[in-house]
Amino acid sequence: MDKLFEKIHALCAKFIKNEKIMELIRKVVSKEVFSYLFFGVMTTVVNLLVLALCNRFVDIMVSNIIAWVAAVIFAYVTNKLFVFESKSWKLDVIAKEIPSFAGARVLTLGIEELGLLVMIKWLHLNAALTIGAIGGEYIVKGILAVVVVLLNYIFSKLLIFKKK
Repeated sequence: MDKLFEKIHALCAKFIKNEKIMELIRKVVSKEVFSYLFFGVMTTVVNLLVLALCNRFVDIMVSNIIAWVAAVIFAYVTNKLFVFESKSWKLDVIAKEIPSFAGARVLTLGIEELGLLVMIKWLHLNAALTIGAIGGEYIVKGILAVVVVLLNYIFSKLLIFKKK
């Protein structure tokens, strides 16, 4: 996959002569960012599937927390192994990674729960955003998922899986 990104960068360099822009392209169009986005989408799919299942039995706020737990477990494993390539399973490494990963996710869960509360319970945007058979709560959840994925990448990159 590294070769693919090298080819993309070389192609861009043929047309873009500004080195600062090329430096930005090299950072943004990378295996790490692509992997993070891919697994971020997969984590969101896990989250939404669990949410839809649980939402049949309990309130959206409770369903969201259950879905969050499933998504965080999935995200930790995929981020560790495939995105940030932190291959060590030594106790001292995971004893540092897991609490900081979970802590960052608790923070973004709080942001998401607050967003759900404001957008669905207070502003009733779910009614306005319903499109056909797709409930507005899922559209609100999707909007908030974009914010959460961005924040989680920043926390993971800068704090949790930082390279030595």
